[in-house]
Amino acid sequence: PKAASQQTNKHNIIEIKFRSPTMFRNQYDTDVTVWSPEGRLLQVEYAMESVKQGSACIALRSSTHAVIGALKRSVSELSSHQQKILDIDDHIGIGIAGLTADARTLAKWMRNECLNYKYVYGTALPTGRLMTDLADRHQRTTQTYVRRPYGVGLLVASFDKNGPHVYQTCPSGNVYECYGSAIGARSQSGRTYLEKHYESFGECGKDELIMHALKALVGCVSGDGELNKDNGSVAFVGKGDKFTILEGDDLQPYLDRLELEGGTGGGNGAGDEEEDDDDDGADDDAMET
Repeated sequence: PKAASQQTNKHNIIEIKFRSPTMFRNQYDTDVTVWSPEGRLLQVEYAMESVKQGSACIALRSSTHAVIGALKRSVSELSSHQQKILDIDDHIGIGIAGLTADARTLAKWMRNECLNYKYVYGTALPTGRLMTDLADRHQRTTQTYVRRPYGVGLLVASFDKNGPHVYQTCPSGNVYECYGSAIGARSQSGRTYLEKHYESFGECGKDELIMHALKALVGCVSGDGELNKDNGSVAFVGKGDKFTILEGDDLQPYLDRLELEGGTGGGNGAGDEEEDDDDDGADDDAMET
């Protein structure tokens, strides 16, 4: 009997060790349609985290123009920098943070929507309507069993008959119209700059607005890096101006002006380090942009 008891105890110990890893497993993140007891969709929250892995992207608007600024990331010294700003139509463009492939898919769909509307009605697609359809497209992936949410956040800059617009999209299906916004890794610094100066954006011209975007981006550069014509990208659209992307030598005059003005971005306080970990973990990931 004593031997049998020892054998039973040994068997129980082995069984406990075998089952213990599964006892603490989260059972509510296996699929996007499963709710957790706290009322959360964990897969959607994971998709939102992927947006924080991408390099910073900033958008702001005045009464006449909307501007997007972005930091481009290269996978290695031997590779080119990934595209961060995509044109959709003459009056609309997007800045991306997150999975590049997902962003390309959404950009292709948005271009088709603009072309179809222009073919049928002979005029540009209103931005508000496109954003509503885009939000619905994001939301459907959060309620369908065999699909996953898009792992990318967009900043949309546009100009229509109602003036300039800036929108921010989220993998959860939420879309916000705003005076300015910043997404991606280390974006808190840029967001702080925008919050501090947004009241002055209304009367800014195109060049002044571009300078504000660059000053906000400066604080989002990681480590000892600096903003230059290779890793920086800016786009604008507005009254009398089609959506135009400034990169390379076209961007250099604004960078020279920034250096002369001594722009320091949103500062180097504690807020700058909010998403440092996300940025460091994403530098070597070619899927992120």
